Amino acid sequence: MRQITLFFLLLTATAVVARAQVTPKPTPPPKPEEQQEPVRVFTEEVRLPVAAKDSYGHYDPTLELDDVLVLEDGEQQQIKSIQHLPTNVLLLIDTGNQLGLKDTKLTRDVALRVVSTLYPGTRIAIMQFAMKPELLQNWSTDKEAAAKVLKTKLNWGKSSRLADAFAAAADQFNGTTPGTRHIIIITDGVEAPGGRVSMSSAMRQLNSVQASVHIISYTLMARLTLKGQTKKTSGGDGIQRDGNPASNPVANGDPTLPVGTTRTPSFKIGSVDLDGAMRRKRKEYERATQESEKNLNAVAEESGGQMILPVSGSDLLAQVEEISRDIGSQYVVTYRPTRPLADAKPGEYRKIEVASRRVGLYLRTRKGYVVPGEK
Repeated sequence: MRQITLFFLLLTATAVVARAQVTPKPTPPPKPEEQQEPVRVFTEEVRLPVAAKDSYGHYDPTLELDDVLVLEDGEQQQIKSIQHLPTNVLLLIDTGNQLGLKDTKLTRDVALRVVSTLYPGTRIAIMQFAMKPELLQNWSTDKEAAAKVLKTKLNWGKSSRLADAFAAAADQFNGTTPGTRHIIIITDGVEAPGGRVSMSSAMRQLNSVQASVHIISYTLMARLTLKGQTKKTSGGDGIQRDGNPASNPVANGDPTLPVGTTRTPSFKIGSVDLDGAMRRKRKEYERATQESEKNLNAVAEESGGQMILPVSGSDLLAQVEEISRDIGSQYVVTYRPTRPLADAKPGEYRKIEVASRRVGLYLRTRKGYVVPGEK
C-alpha cells in the first residue's frame, strides 16, 4: 500500500513539472526605443479620367501617348500610360419629391435607360436617397439584376439631403480603381436642412475619391412646370361673380358657402392663407432650383463630368444616352508627378489641364485633385 501511494505521488509531481515546462512565458512588451514611427507611404502616381472624342462627339478609339499633353499646376508631366479600362458607375437616385414636381415613373425610366446604355462590363452600384442614403445594389456587372432593383426597390419621400448622399457615394468607391470612378445622379439638387454632413465636407470627400460626376438635372423642368401651374392658377374669364343664386347657384364651386357669399381667390382656414402659403413655397423652391443648378454644374465641371438640363420628359430620356457615351469614351491617363506627392502639404490642391496634340481630337478631364492622405 505504501508503495502504491509513493507511485501516485511521483506521477503527480511529474505531471506538474511537465505542465510547468510547456507553459509559454508571456512576450514582454517592446521597449519604447524599439517602437517605430509610422512611415509615410504614397503611391507616386496620378490616374486621370480623360474623355477623348472626335469632331463629331464620338469616342476616339485611337488615343496614344503623343496625342495628350498634361499640365499639373502649369508644369508639363511625363505620361506613363493610357488605357481604356472597365468603369465603376454609381447610380445615385434622388427619390425626394418636394411639391410633387418630379415624375417618379419618369425617374425610374431614366435610371433604367442609364443601365441599359452603359457599356458591357461596366460595374454598377445603385443608391437611392431622400432624407437618408440607402444602398440598393453593391457593385455588379449584372444589368438584369440592376434593372430588377430599379423596378422593385425604389421608395419615394418628400425631401432630399444631397450632401449626405454625396458623402455616402464617396465611401462606396473604396477598393475601386482611381480613374474609373463615375457617379450618375438624377436630382433637382434642392437640399433639405438637418443633414449629418455639410455640403462643403461632402464636396471634399467627393474630390478625395476623384470620381467624375454626371448630373441629370430636374431643375429646368421643375421651373417650367411651376410656370405652367402659375398660368393655370391665374387664369379666368375676368368676370366678377356675385352671390345671386340665379347667376351663381354654387359660390365658386363650393356648396358649403351660404347664398350671397362670394369666395375670394385665396382659400383661408382661420387666419392661414393656404394659396398664399403655397405660392411662397413655390417661389422658394424656384429660387432653390436656380441656386442648385449653379452648384451642380460646378460639381460636374470640377470633376470632369457633365450636366444635362432637359426641358421635358421625352427630352430627358433622349439625352441619357449622351452620358453613357461620355463615360464609355474615357481613358485612364497615368503619370508620375514631377513634384512628389510625399512633399505635398495636407489637403493640397493641384490644378490639372489637358490639351490635344492632334487636330480633330477633343479631350476633357477634371479641373484638379486633392493630394491623397497617408496610406
